[in-house]
Amino acid sequence: MKRTEHHAEEHADERPSNILAGRHAIAEAIKAGRGINRILLADGLHGNGVRELRDLAREHGITLDIVNRSKLDAAVPEGVRHQGALAYVAPVAYVAVEEIIASARERGEDPLLLLLDGIEDPQNLGALLRTADAAGVHGILLPRRHSVPLTETVARVSAGALEYVPVARIGNIAQTMRALKEQGFWIAGADMSGEETYDRANLTGALVLVIGSEGRGMSRLTRDLCDFTVRLPMCGRINSLNASVAGAILMYEALRQRMAKAAQHG
Repeated sequence: MKRTEHHAEEHADERPSNILAGRHAIAEAIKAGRGINRILLADGLHGNGVRELRDLAREHGITLDIVNRSKLDAAVPEGVRHQGALAYVAPVAYVAVEEIIASARERGEDPLLLLLDGIEDPQNLGALLRTADAAGVHGILLPRRHSVPLTETVARVSAGALEYVPVARIGNIAQTMRALKEQGFWIAGADMSGEETYDRANLTGALVLVIGSEGRGMSRLTRDLCDFTVRLPMCGRINSLNASVAGAILMYEALRQRMAKAAQHG
């Protein structure tokens, strides 16, 4: 897995209740499978504990940022000793893509996944999670880069759905899409100039629905890797919908088609 280590600033949505301080505490949390969004290390740190933390971050695909020690001092509550390291912890643990797929198949259902390509607004992610739970989506695939992580804001907007819809953090989107295709998934991307209208496309079977970012939509490579793209009819003067609204329409259309197919074979 590619190492994700660089210099960066803090995210605005991270608050003290989401912070884990100290090299040992962070290392044990990673080993225990806690959902870690990213790690901050003070510049210039060395030693076995630091090497272990770097190795664990690389092994688990966790972003590790190198920052000035003053950034860490400002991030932790007064009196907390951070030892030059702190981590931002997700409200729930992330799961592996394979676990989501296996869980769906164990229930005798064709897996329905939602891949979010560049969703950066926690309000949109929370709303998509809430609809995903209602529409029977088996899991959400969330890229580590250029996407909002699971935070308290996301959890709050999801209205509890985050406890029930598993979320997997993925590294390379293209790699993940190719791997899912090899497992028999079809990939449908939402695009304003899509080949078919959403209600005419076949959204049954093992399927990945791809929703692009709020402003730019899907990246070019992501669009090229989709098996087909779907569009939503737009009769007004505004040429796009909010990402969570577009996602909700597609998720419910997929649910409608699956229910109709089950009724035919019932």
